[in-house]
Amino acid sequence: MAVEQLLIAVCGALAAWLSQDARRDRARWACLFGLASQPFFLAATWRAGQWGMFALALLYTAAWMRGAWAYWLAPAWRR
Repeated sequence: MAVEQLLIAVCGALAAWLSQDARRDRARWACLFGLASQPFFLAATWRAGQWGMFALALLYTAAWMRGAWAYWLAPAWRR
């Protein structure tokens, strides 16, 4: 479980940090790091029976997916 918590912390912190970068070319990476942490966040909250946090993790997943669409998928789709 220590590795899981470390991945949540590192990916989550990187996502938060990058999301506040004024440079769009760096800020767009936030959603990918955010999404990378979500499987671990979802698994940890599920196993712990923390249903409120699990629901929040689902909302975060949707938000990070929105960023992935806006910064990565939609631009590639338009080409």
